[in-house]
Amino acid sequence: MATTTIRWTGVAIDCADAGPVAHFYARLLGFEIGDFDPPGWAQLHDPAGGVHLNIQGEARYVRPIWPEKPGEQAKMLHFEVQVDDLEEAIGTALQAGGTEAPWQPPDRDRDRIRIMLDPAGHPLCLFLRGE
Repeated sequence: MATTTIRWTGVAIDCADAGPVAHFYARLLGFEIGDFDPPGWAQLHDPAGGVHLNIQGEARYVRPIWPEKPGEQAKMLHFEVQVDDLEEAIGTALQAGGTEAPWQPPDRDRDRIRIMLDPAGHPLCLFLRGE
């Protein structure tokens, strides 16, 4: 049995340009952006603690296709972001440089969940907190 401590502390997102993606998530999640050091890399911190988010610029980045299509670049992961006011959160995401995905799953209630795309095309779900 291992005796070392193993703890998840964050996740990294690849994209072509770290700046717009870092600013998008900082605004959407209320995270603080650290230095862009090395260039093309940013680390975002939750001021309340918890996991951090790294944004890594990658010259060979290929934007994912949403919804997924056979033979095309698929998403590798997506964020589930719980909100108190869906319309306000959508507005925040749009003002931060995101877009609403043109395709929304037909089996989801658009009044409770909305698929958004960050500036690099990564899908994320904004969903209304349950009653």
